[in-house]
Amino acid sequence: MATPAVPAPLTQLPNALTLARLALIPVFVALMIDAGDSPSWPAGIVFGIAGVTDQIDGFLARRWRVESRFGKIADPLADRLMIDAAVILLVAYGRLPWVALVVIGARDLLLLVGWRILAPRGIDLDVNAVGKVATWLLYAGIAFRIVTADSTQWPLWIFWAGLVLALLALAEYAVKARREAFA
Repeated sequence: MATPAVPAPLTQLPNALTLARLALIPVFVALMIDAGDSPSWPAGIVFGIAGVTDQIDGFLARRWRVESRFGKIADPLADRLMIDAAVILLVAYGRLPWVALVVIGARDLLLLVGWRILAPRGIDLDVNAVGKVATWLLYAGIAFRIVTADSTQWPLWIFWAGLVLALLALAEYAVKARREAFA
């Protein structure tokens, strides 16, 4: 591993941001439950902060060359848990269609199974550009859905675009995993 490009105390900042994002999940869930089926700016702000920290922690880890095994596991886990919690609650309150939960759940299950199969073989798949854009769009679409009225449709278009890209990214991961597993 290359020498970090920052002073030692800052090398832990990306992982600290990931841990903070994990800690925000119960706060977000409580705010969403409190809002019920109504729009919620507090929940939307917490969700938005989680989305921003997702972008910052990965950027800093790569830029400062302080990527860690913990970060490679915890960062996507934090994203999946935050997004899954939001989708579950939005579906439960009738603010997203149930098919969104089915697709998100199936995608995350496939990612988990794939990781469990590939990790013991030493195969490590880095996040691809399509997956990054998909995550940005999912965070944006969900955040906007949280803070807008049910009659507002444009957040759903952002969400569906993100979900389509997430499925394309999953297909790209599958092709790469197959190539690496049988190389």
